[in-house]
Amino acid sequence: MDLDTDVGTTNRPRSSSGTPPPAKKARLAEENGSGDEAAAAAAGPSSAPSTVKSGGNQGQKGKGKKKRKIRRPPPPEPGTSEDVILRDVIELLGGEEAVKVLAAAGKDWESPLEKGQVLEVVVEELSSNGEAIARVPSTVSPNPWAILVPFALPGETVRVRVYANVRLHSLADLVEVVIPNEEMRDNSLMLSYDTQLQLKQRVVEKAYKNFSGLPPSLVPSILPTIASPKTYGYRTKITPHFDLPPMAKRKESDDPKKLAIGFGEKGRRKVMDIEECVIATPVLNQALPGIRENVRGKLHTYKRGATLLLRDSFQRPESDEPAAVPIDTAPNPPQADPQVPLDAISVEPPTATTSEQDGEAHVCITDYKATVRERVGDTVFEFPAGSFFQNNSSVLSPLVEYVRSAIFDSTSTPSSLTHLVDTYCGSGLFAISLAPHFEHVAGVEISQESIASAKHNAALNNLPPPSTSSTPAIRTKSLTFLAGKSETIFSSVSDFPSQNTVIIIDPPRKGCDKLFLQQLVAFKPAKLVYVSCNVHTQARDLGMLVELMKEVGEGKETYVIESLRGFDLFPQTAHVESVAVLRLVQVEA
Repeated sequence: MDLDTDVGTTNRPRSSSGTPPPAKKARLAEENGSGDEAAAAAAGPSSAPSTVKSGGNQGQKGKGKKKRKIRRPPPPEPGTSEDVILRDVIELLGGEEAVKVLAAAGKDWESPLEKGQVLEVVVEELSSNGEAIARVPSTVSPNPWAILVPFALPGETVRVRVYANVRLHSLADLVEVVIPNEEMRDNSLMLSYDTQLQLKQRVVEKAYKNFSGLPPSLVPSILPTIASPKTYGYRTKITPHFDLPPMAKRKESDDPKKLAIGFGEKGRRKVMDIEECVIATPVLNQALPGIRENVRGKLHTYKRGATLLLRDSFQRPESDEPAAVPIDTAPNPPQADPQVPLDAISVEPPTATTSEQDGEAHVCITDYKATVRERVGDTVFEFPAGSFFQNNSSVLSPLVEYVRSAIFDSTSTPSSLTHLVDTYCGSGLFAISLAPHFEHVAGVEISQESIASAKHNAALNNLPPPSTSSTPAIRTKSLTFLAGKSETIFSSVSDFPSQNTVIIIDPPRKGCDKLFLQQLVAFKPAKLVYVSCNVHTQARDLGMLVELMKEVGEGKETYVIESLRGFDLFPQTAHVESVAVLRLVQVEA
């Protein structure tokens, strides 16, 4: 999910009824194409190509009209947002067995609704991606069918307008909230923060039910979601963008002031002009007006639209150490942040922007090659602005502390867990933050430039301490960062004793591949902590891990999930991070 397109304060007024504005096209269409074909591509599998007659002579034979084959799209990739929506729809419609009946009768693609049809429905559930799901009334359709609509909440009666039909459900715009759920909406029409946390706990629950393949007895109760200390003004990076027609189609009469610079409007292939992003940090919002002004003053220099980068950074002292990575001389870019598009450009504000936040000066960085400084507790990190680092620094200290306390719980002692491996380590967040609690620490990452940042950050924080150090609280004897691919990741730490080793996994949204998991179970660390930005692929991976242990453990050893809990890194959005803690145990005969 592109979080940058989900947030921001709109400048468009709401309707007089107080309901949110309707969306005109599906996000699925925006990402994958347009119209029904794109929406269908996100909607799931079909058993075989189907045919329809083209033209206006349907039902007539021998008139020279050929049948046009319509190829149904393949199933969505497991764990993607499209797959998650489809699983939620299937669950609402009665589960896999009910859907099999529909599919056997060829009814899973036959919508009872016409495009443009307006009807009232009662929302029953929120999808894990934040959209409302309702069932089509039995008076309209004898077969189970669902409707997906944005901006609505469970229990609300809403009027919707259908714009596309896909497998098992229709996609619709919200026309009006007829009967609101006043218990869930606050005075601003937003969800209360407590409600957001409860819904995100439900997302984790559904993920393990639908994607892990594990019996309920092996999945512990999902703990309450950990709140973000800041619910607004927390996001340290935003990437507003703008679209421009080709040079040949531009007119001198075009008013630059009318150019929309902002984020993708929900459900539309259109940029919504954003003057302020309410979840962005103060220094970013202070810099944004000047950057927008500069862009509009230089439109003639842009061949097409582009994406802007604004990143919050602690102000680096002029006499400070060299930058984390000499990016302008590096042969390859750093570990790319997936939320920084390839068309990102640097546009400076008219004047340097600084802001006093939390007792320290912050600046807005707009050059993706520049160095950003971030602080997590007492630990300082530096990294190139175009590389990946979590975008809500306010919750990182609680996250790191939670991981530490989960490792050293009542079943583990510092004397038994002496080694730590941080896989997908990036700039070294977990390896460096937790290093004082271990004797030997290794961070492994595929990107050479990210490894360079991690090594720089270790030195920046005096880790490991010199041998003459007399600080008893720091156990670290060695801290190394190694560049390696997933297929050879554990060969680099083969000297680590597995019975004394903790492994932290913090992969990208796609999760871990089978080869990585096979190496993991062969290594058999004493404890695992899986931090995920996609709880659905996390659930899938842990289900696969348990299955692989049946072979490797020979029925004598397995991993048990000790705890599962969400972390709210992105308040006011549907996104939730998830932390799973696992321990290797002996299986009782």
